[in-house]
Amino acid sequence: MAADRKAPWPLIFGALAVVALAATWWHFRDYFEPPQAQRLPLDDCDLNQGPCSRKLPGGGRLTFEIQPRPVPVVEPLRLLVQVEGVEPRKVEVDFAGVSMNMGYNRPRLERAGPGKWRGEGMLSVCIRDRMDWEAQVLLHLPDKVLAVPFRFDTLKNR
Repeated sequence: MAADRKAPWPLIFGALAVVALAATWWHFRDYFEPPQAQRLPLDDCDLNQGPCSRKLPGGGRLTFEIQPRPVPVVEPLRLLVQVEGVEPRKVEVDFAGVSMNMGYNRPRLERAGPGKWRGEGMLSVCIRDRMDWEAQVLLHLPDKVLAVPFRFDTLKNR
């Protein structure tokens, strides 16, 4: 008499579900468990005047630029980051209102060549005529995240 064999489908589907969940967690791990960032001190460079450059701890330099200038609200922005001396695996720019919560706004930049990253973003409109913003460039390095803050303001009728 032949042995009664059950199809292994439940086991196969269970294994595939575990693999899919693990892959989803791995892809979105920075959102589920964001790495602790080392925040650099703020300086007085104004992004409305032109690119801003900062020395990075341990060597290296970051230059950040927003175009057009002066920085407008509710218009597409070109975000340009150039890094020297470090090789980030990912670069993001986190925009936040200084005195008012403006919601989550963190465009991810794409590699545009050696040490160059580009992307697009947009600032939401505010009820105030003048709004103070902080753009925090996040450099995701192999062993840590560097958060490099820059401040600027926007005017509705500039």
